[in-house]
Amino acid sequence: MYQHEKNRKRAQELVAQMTLDEKISQLTYNSAGIPRLGIPAYNWWNEALHGVARAGTATSFPQAIGLAAIFDDEFLSHVAKVIADEGRAKYNEASKHGDRDIYKGLTFWSPNINIFRDPRWGRGHETYGEDPYLSARLGVAFIKGLQGDGDVMHAAACAKHFAVHSGPEDLRHEFDAISTPKDLWETYLPAFEACVKEGQVESVMGAYNRVNGEPACGSYFLLRDILRERWEFKGHVVSDCWAIKDFHMYHKVTKSPKESAALAMDAGCDLNCGNIYLYMLQAYEAGLVTEDQITEAAVRLFTTRYKLGLFDDTEFDQIPYEVIESKEHTELAVEAARKSIVLLKNEGILPLDKSALKTIGVIGPNANSRLALKANYYGTSSRYITLLEGIQDEVGDHARVLYSKGCELWKDRTEPLAVANDRLSEAITVAEHSDVVALCLGLDERLEGEEMDEGNHVGSGDKVDLELPKVQQELLEKVVETGKPVILCLIAGSAINLSYADTHCQGILQAWYPGARGGKALADILFGHTSPSGKLPITFYRTLEGLPEFTDYSMENRTYRYYTEEPLYSFGYGLTYGDIRCQEAYIEEVKENKFMKVSVKAENIGQIGTEDVIQCYIKDQESKYAVKNVSLSGYQRIRLEAGETRRVSIEIPWTALMAVDELGERRIDSQTFTLYVGTFLPDERSQTLMEQQPLSIQINL
Repeated sequence: MYQHEKNRKRAQELVAQMTLDEKISQLTYNSAGIPRLGIPAYNWWNEALHGVARAGTATSFPQAIGLAAIFDDEFLSHVAKVIADEGRAKYNEASKHGDRDIYKGLTFWSPNINIFRDPRWGRGHETYGEDPYLSARLGVAFIKGLQGDGDVMHAAACAKHFAVHSGPEDLRHEFDAISTPKDLWETYLPAFEACVKEGQVESVMGAYNRVNGEPACGSYFLLRDILRERWEFKGHVVSDCWAIKDFHMYHKVTKSPKESAALAMDAGCDLNCGNIYLYMLQAYEAGLVTEDQITEAAVRLFTTRYKLGLFDDTEFDQIPYEVIESKEHTELAVEAARKSIVLLKNEGILPLDKSALKTIGVIGPNANSRLALKANYYGTSSRYITLLEGIQDEVGDHARVLYSKGCELWKDRTEPLAVANDRLSEAITVAEHSDVVALCLGLDERLEGEEMDEGNHVGSGDKVDLELPKVQQELLEKVVETGKPVILCLIAGSAINLSYADTHCQGILQAWYPGARGGKALADILFGHTSPSGKLPITFYRTLEGLPEFTDYSMENRTYRYYTEEPLYSFGYGLTYGDIRCQEAYIEEVKENKFMKVSVKAENIGQIGTEDVIQCYIKDQESKYAVKNVSLSGYQRIRLEAGETRRVSIEIPWTALMAVDELGERRIDSQTFTLYVGTFLPDERSQTLMEQQPLSIQINL
């Protein structure tokens, strides 16, 4: 695949013709052209978390956390292939016009497979959630879809941020993330290992922070011992942007830019997103790096360019520009949004019957917000459909739609000269005049995002707590007090305390950041054209009490695998309009040291056809090294019509039976396990909400 050795040889032959200065010129993200060798300039920096980003028009998919909520490897791989097609189409045209600018290349710095360990982290919505197994499977699926499996790489993926990286954002340039070997190998590294070994990811990006004392982009332990030697990674390593300057400016592990450049190079960082590698010649002249090291980094980078066919004619050169936002692609994006939406509560109010409604109230700061659709790292859409517009399009003349913004996202007034809460009375009026209210609250990239990202409300994009902004909580309570049935539609990328809504609202939908046409997907769910089927890839806590400090990277009492309190909504939870139940399960095949296959008989005993996700969780019953609760070990999305029964097979990897000891060693340390099978996590809270228990299978080795 991608003919690695052949392309590496070509890269070696090309780099051998370069001067030292020319080699160094290739080691920054905006690599210079070398006309005498026929090498055009190339900018390595591009983004594609949920669509080609920052380079003009592209299909806009739900943010990564929403794609994770679909729990479907094959579907995500399809999404990634569409992104690669659009990336190629844009690259073909940009190159034709001599445009070699940033965000125009084929090296996409996606996916983000960091573990969403703490609900305060502002960038958590860029990830696939809190579970290492789910993150691994989805990361591999995205990479394979983006890169393809032919002789020429479709586009290059990048697993980031390596490693032990999940906030706080405002400390990331100076922070030392301390992790025990057990937490490292049990939680923080498995997704990266899978993406390297199974996904054959072309690139790995280092993180800003230090890890156990070493800056991640200059870590011998991470980049040399683990990535290159233990995992035999063949691709290239890129620094996070301007992370190498942190070595001397904030981490204080070096004294100068040339020392920082040398440390990163010596550890194995090939490409600098930033400008510290402009000091590489000084580092060489000071004897801090060798020309062989510089040569090897350049060879790795040109191997990637050869794998992408950038110096050859390829099948991808014929991908037409017209694939951008094609009907097929935009329909796939809407389908992704539908599948990602999680139904958290339904007191019989959903789906809505528009023929029985005269007036629908649509209220809230995210009800007509385009920014709330997009998340961060987004491309431009030629059309946006907000929740308000989706409902208006759906009901047409069947019902009157009344709208009020109700409040701003966090500011206490809309008009600067008005008193606080200047839209509140209007919202109450709309609710009073409506048969049902769709209340659209939540966040956007200004309240949760990357540190110093241009959209952030504050310097750090982290949350200070789990609560809705005060003005939104007040709006929620005032609308509920009208006595009208309320469906909360939450647009946000992280866990929010919805305790009040859970008690007082008749329905709750978690829509994440659903993409440019997300309002249509929400309307399709609200009015029953599609049954919701998303599952939470994170835990929704009631409070921060009991969780470790944000700066504490211990996994104790974090995520569903270790949490000791009762959550509001558990990982893996999500209702549908149907009722798919697992009626029977047994182990049908065992290949020792490889996998087990569990056969599951599922039936939709409900009245509405729906998709759902069958989930398998392992509980190690003996080992003192086992995770405290259970661990996801397999899943399968399934669609059943009303009354339909089907049997499916789900593969459980042998590693699911292994425990990680205090030294980070993974082994089978028990003879007795319980495998739980259902459409939810086998905890008490989920069983109460689902009004059923999972199946269980005893496994004795």
